[in-house]
Amino acid sequence: MVTVGQNVLVVMGAVIASLLFMEILNRVWHPDQRRTYNDIIGWQVSVLGTTYAVILGFMLYTVWSIYREAVVNVDREANAVVDVYRLADGFPEPQRTQVKTLARSYADAVVNRDWPEMKKGEEPTQSADISTEMWKTAISIRPTSPGEVVAQEDTLSELRSLSQYRLARLMESNTRLPTVLWCVLLAGGILTIVATCTFSTGSIKLHTLHIVSLSLLVSLALVAIADIHRPFRGLVHVDDNAFQQAQHNMQAR
Repeated sequence: MVTVGQNVLVVMGAVIASLLFMEILNRVWHPDQRRTYNDIIGWQVSVLGTTYAVILGFMLYTVWSIYREAVVNVDREANAVVDVYRLADGFPEPQRTQVKTLARSYADAVVNRDWPEMKKGEEPTQSADISTEMWKTAISIRPTSPGEVVAQEDTLSELRSLSQYRLARLMESNTRLPTVLWCVLLAGGILTIVATCTFSTGSIKLHTLHIVSLSLLVSLALVAIADIHRPFRGLVHVDDNAFQQAQHNMQAR
C-alpha cells in the first residue's frame, strides 16, 4: 500500500465484507440448522486456521527479514563510501582530491537521485557512473611509498564492497512477493473467514465479534506484508538516513 488511508480502507473493507457474508449466510442457512454440523465444521476450521496461521506468520517473517537485510546493506554501503573518502588521505595529488570529490558526489547522487528513482520503480544509474570513476582514479595511482600502497589496496577493497552493496540494494529495490504467493495468502484468508462464518453459536453477537476479530487480524497481517514486501517502495520503506549521515561525515572533514 502507498498510504495509511489505503490501508485503513482495505482493513475496513475486509471486515465489512466478512460481516455481509455472515449476514447473507444466516439468511440462506439459518444458524440453528448449522448447529448440528458444528462438530464437523469445528475441526475443519481448526485445521484450516492453523495451516493459514503458519503460512501467514512465515510470510510476515520473510518480508520483515528482507526489510532488515536491506537496512543493514544500506548502512554498509554508506560506511563503505565514507571509508573510501577517508582512505583517500593516503593518496598523492591529484587523485586524493578526485577520490574525495567523487565519494561526496556518490553520496549526493544516492540521496538525490537513487532514492527517488527506486521509489518510482526505476533503476538508478548516476551512482554507478560515479563508482566507475572512483575505480578508474584509484587504479590510476602509481604508489611511491608503502603508505600509498596500503591506501590503494584498502581503497580497492572498499570499492569492491561498495559495488556489492550497491548491487544488493538494486536487487532489493526490485524485490516483491510473487503473484502465486499473494494468491495463496488471499485465498487462505478468505477460506478461513468463510469457514468461521459457517460455524454456529448460540449468540449472534458473540459470533459477530469472532468474525470481526478474525477478519481484522487477517487483513492487518496482509496489509503489513503489502507495506513491507517492497523495501524501498512501500509505506514502510528503507530511508536514506545512513547516506545523509555519510554526507555530514564527509563534509565535516
